[in-house]
Amino acid sequence: MRWLVGADRGGRLSFAPLQGETAKSVLSRHPEVIGDLSSVVYVRDFDGPRETLYLRSDAATAILRDLGGGYRLLAIFRLLPRVVRDAAYDWIAAHRYRWFGKLDACRLPEKGVENRFLP
Repeated sequence: MRWLVGADRGGRLSFAPLQGETAKSVLSRHPEVIGDLSSVVYVRDFDGPRETLYLRSDAATAILRDLGGGYRLLAIFRLLPRVVRDAAYDWIAAHRYRWFGKLDACRLPEKGVENRFLP
């Protein structure tokens, strides 16, 4: 999430904890994903008529596509079979703290982006 805030210079993405009110509302509309909340969940067209949920590697590639710019090119990984993408996603997730570090507590949003954090 820290990386996404910086990468999303256009401010297109918003963030919400999976235990929060926003997620509860979304998940009530998508009961099919209740069992798979151990990774990233990306909601495109939040609360709109074409609201769509993406999980794991599908979420990562959809986010890259929606970030635009050079990141959009990385969404080409969507062409790989999901089983391969999800295995790569799981491997990266298992090693991310070793590579990028882990905070002891969630950071407060910086000035100018606090409105992108939903309850």
